[in-house]
This record gives sequence, structure tokens and C-alpha cells, in this order.
Amino acid sequence: MAAVKSTLPDADLKVVGTALQGALVDLVDLSLVAKQVHWNVVGPRFRSVHLQLDEVVTTARLHSDVVAERASALGVTPDGRAATVAATSAIGAVPDGWIKDTEAVQVLVVALGRVTGRMRERIAATGEPDPVTQDLLITLTGELEKHAWMFQAEDA
Repeated sequence: MAAVKSTLPDADLKVVGTALQGALVDLVDLSLVAKQVHWNVVGPRFRSVHLQLDEVVTTARLHSDVVAERASALGVTPDGRAATVAATSAIGAVPDGWIKDTEAVQVLVVALGRVTGRMRERIAATGEPDPVTQDLLITLTGELEKHAWMFQAEDA
């Protein structure tokens, strides 16, 4: 059943739908990873890293909703189920237990690097078929790259 009809041709919709689904998965997983690290970070920089992690969670959650709603508006059903996220995310596993503040920063540097790299691929892929989606991805990637910069600066 197709409840919502897309204005995009089928071939373009496939490209854009794939990009949006991938972005959704990466954003959902990024929010989960950042929250897991947030709950378990320890060390002398606990407070600053703890608060910075919540900023990443807020950004990822806000944009995951925007991405999912864009997919829905185009007639693509978004899939943010745990099994889908686990099977298709670019982010690796988070260590068990307490995470030293320096390691927490490194976990986020890697996670944000993977996600922003994939977002840039999606930006390139959606430029021709749907500039509206491309614009959405550009905006969210800019915010993620700002977080990446801040974590990298802490890791220097």
C-alpha cells in the first residue's frame, strides 16, 4: 500500500529513499552511542564530556525526526527499528562498562567521522534527484561536523 505518492520519478525516489534511510539509521545509532557513553564516562573531564555528549544526542534526535519525516513526505516509509539500526549503521560497538573521558572523546571522534563521511556521500548522491533532501542533509552534516571538530579539539 502506498499511502503517500512521491513527486519524484521512481529512479530518483530510490536514490533519495536510500540516502534518507541510511541517514536515519546513522542518526538513531549516533544518539544511542552518545547516550551510552554519556552514562558511563568517568575521569577528570567528566562534566564537560558528559554535557557535550548530550549536545550530540540532541542534534542526532532532532535531525533523525526531520530525516524520517522527509522520507515519509516523499512516500518512503522510514525504518528506525533496533534490528535495522544494528544491521546497517556505520558506527562500531561501544566498549562495555566505564569509559575513561579520553576514550569517550575518541569513541565520538570515530563515530562522528564515520557518520559525517557517509552523510557527505549522501549529499553528493541526492544533489541531482532531490535538492530539497540534499539541503536537509547539508544542514545536518554541518551540525555533525561542528560536533566532530569540538571532539577532535579535545583529543588533540
